[in-house]
Amino acid sequence: LYFHSKSLSDEENLKLFGKCNNPNGHGHNYKVIVTVRGEIDPVSGMVINLTDLKEYMQEAIMEPLDHKNLDKDVPYFAEIVSTTENVAVFIWENLKKLLPMGTLYKVKVYETDQNIVVYKGEETI
Repeated sequence: LYFHSKSLSDEENLKLFGKCNNPNGHGHNYKVIVTVRGEIDPVSGMVINLTDLKEYMQEAIMEPLDHKNLDKDVPYFAEIVSTTENVAVFIWENLKKLLPMGTLYKVKVYETDQNIVVYKGEETI
């Protein structure tokens, strides 16, 4: 990853992103937790079949992101800074297209044990 905003000067980028503004990039091992909600199926006892959910997560998260340089290999991040916040939005948007409507509740992305982002889509306040 290389955190760098084109709308900021080099000095401003360094001040804002610190060591994450290294032009040679740096890597992360993210952990993602997906929460679904909805009616519990009376036959299966599940909101969504876990096998299906795993397949959706494989397609929405692992295939586009696993072992990739987000800034170079993922077109979404060509113009968007690859912060953990934006990774959470990317995952949300991909999963929302695959999951049954209304079942996606929350995406939680751990960059580290101390840096965690929770995203629940666009909410109006």
